[in-house]
Amino acid sequence: MWRHLNRLLFWRLFLVSFCFSEFPSPCLDSKTNVVMKGQNVSMFCSHKNKSLQITYSLFRHKTHLGTQNGKGEPAIFNLSITEAHESGPYKCKAQVCSCSKYSRDFNFTIVDPVTAPVLNITVIQTETDRHITLHCLSVNGSLPINYTFFEKHIAISPAISKYDRESAEFKLTRKNPGEEEEYRCEAKNRLPDYAAYSQTVTMPSTDGGSCPFCLKLLLPGLLLLLLVIILILAFWILPKYKARKAMRNNVPRDCGDTAVEVGIYANIHEKQAKEGSVPEVGSRPCVSTAQDEAEHSQELQYATPVFWEVAPRQQEACDSYKPGYVYSELNF
Repeated sequence: MWRHLNRLLFWRLFLVSFCFSEFPSPCLDSKTNVVMKGQNVSMFCSHKNKSLQITYSLFRHKTHLGTQNGKGEPAIFNLSITEAHESGPYKCKAQVCSCSKYSRDFNFTIVDPVTAPVLNITVIQTETDRHITLHCLSVNGSLPINYTFFEKHIAISPAISKYDRESAEFKLTRKNPGEEEEYRCEAKNRLPDYAAYSQTVTMPSTDGGSCPFCLKLLLPGLLLLLLVIILILAFWILPKYKARKAMRNNVPRDCGDTAVEVGIYANIHEKQAKEGSVPEVGSRPCVSTAQDEAEHSQELQYATPVFWEVAPRQQEACDSYKPGYVYSELNF
């Protein structure tokens, strides 16, 4: 009886000594502690003792998430972080017989990923140099954000950290190149293996003999030249149009007794005393004077036809001739 009690006491003392000295607390870890919502993660629970068969259990707060058995290899627990409360704390328990130990708390940090930044370029052009200022800003993503500027695929700036939502700025000076320059920027926060890049902005090449300001002056010069041409045409065509319109208005429309602005018209009608007489051919029944565009006087003569009834003339006989027609003479 006493022998049995001594054996139980010895075994208990051995387990207590083993738990404190030979069985330390397990270790809980993950490849990263910074995640974004919806990300899948793997947690590793391991122990220094590689010879014992150990039972590993994972907890979040007081919620049991799973149990695995292992010997010499860590237990792997796969999770998905979808909500803020799923960030932790997590604990791992390692148990051998009645001896169990817990790991330290492990927490994830949830970070919003950055969006593609916008790159703006300001250029001050001189005869020999280009003074370039690069601005890069990502409007979304957890702070702080690190910005890096690239020329083609080569980094030309160190990482510029911004703890406020403001653009990063980088200045450089380049000699006037003979080829195009391409710039872009990178935005990255604490989220590992995740970065966003801006669109590539291309700077056109400039030749040594070219005028950097000619392009800016060309458009205003063309507009000024067009305005001058329009004014010249307006001042040249408008007087001619008015003169032609005045000439059309000055042409007389009748030969009556009405007075017209451009001339005076008179109708002269000499009535013959005898009924069979013919009016004088040399008479000028209607006379008018007018002035042309060059202000030269012109005399216009008009005649009034007078019809007289005369006897038919003798015509040679033919098959188609039929007598009995009445003829009249037209005299001016």
